[in-house]
Amino acid sequence: MRHAGAGRTARTGRTPRDRDRRTARHHTTQPGPSQPGPSRPGPSQHCTPGHPRPSRARLTARRFARNRLASAGLALLVLLFLAAYAGPLLSPWDHRTHDFLNFLSGPSADHWWGTTQSGLDLYALTLRGLQKSLVIALLAGVLCTFLSAVVGAFAGYFGGWTDRVLTGCVDLLLVMPAFLVVAVLSPLVRGSGWPVFVVLLAAFSWMITGRVVRSVTLTLKERAYVKAARYLGVPGPVIVFRHILPNMASLLIIDAVVQAGAAVIGESGLSYFGFGVQPPDVSLGTVIADHTNMAASYPWLFFFPAGCLVLIGVALAFIGDGLRDALDPEAAGAQARAKRRTRRGPRTVGGAPTEGRR
Repeated sequence: MRHAGAGRTARTGRTPRDRDRRTARHHTTQPGPSQPGPSRPGPSQHCTPGHPRPSRARLTARRFARNRLASAGLALLVLLFLAAYAGPLLSPWDHRTHDFLNFLSGPSADHWWGTTQSGLDLYALTLRGLQKSLVIALLAGVLCTFLSAVVGAFAGYFGGWTDRVLTGCVDLLLVMPAFLVVAVLSPLVRGSGWPVFVVLLAAFSWMITGRVVRSVTLTLKERAYVKAARYLGVPGPVIVFRHILPNMASLLIIDAVVQAGAAVIGESGLSYFGFGVQPPDVSLGTVIADHTNMAASYPWLFFFPAGCLVLIGVALAFIGDGLRDALDPEAAGAQARAKRRTRRGPRTVGGAPTEGRR
């Protein structure tokens, strides 16, 4: 007959050795108030109020800040906005005031960037054109992205005749030469002001992004949350704006920045040929066009407005690349920077390389 303590108990079915093991495991994994906790916090500790989990916006901002070119582009764009709107306050000259004692004079203490053929201060004139070009770029970029998002999402979600009609319109606009169409239509709306020109500029720049949005929508509409909303009777437009478009926000944000940069170049090109912003309004394109024939003899007439135009394009290009890498960590640029940080390794301590250095 076995001893009562050697076998398994009748109630629990466990041996005393099993109870000892459970007691030892409990004391090692659950420290008391006086016993120090684990050195690395677990997943539950990150959710406590003392350790809040970083949001997606904060993670994106951190990735964007680590990109030096993107940070430089953002700082440059902020400086351009400050120069465009605060810079004219520093000069005693207005962009419409003529100095009849200084025609085609070079940069000096009175006229920091020189004067034009009619005696206008080039500094004030260029900053006025910079204001108009920045506003046109931002409005055209937002409007272009909105058109591509709405048309592409509706075509991909509803399908059928809606998809055929919208896709046919996109294909028709793609084969049309946008620059020539805008150049032909611009004189017809010349007296309507520059906002109509912004609409024309955006109306022929959204088609490629619209096709991309349609392709993404064809994938997203098969997701479980979209099907659940459809089965619950949610209207189609509500599903598009509430469930489809928010899930491609990174694509739309990047496209808005890229389209803004393209709008600056397009507006300047059309204004250069006389089809863009019309007098009395000015833009960087009109300032460059008015003084191109004298650029060889008076280089400051071309250098300053063209330099501002180049800076806008460079800043928007850097910001667009930084947003792409920040919102999509799997992008080629983000992976290349991660590999460089891994290859470089942490800094040395006391002259000796650390463990992670290759």
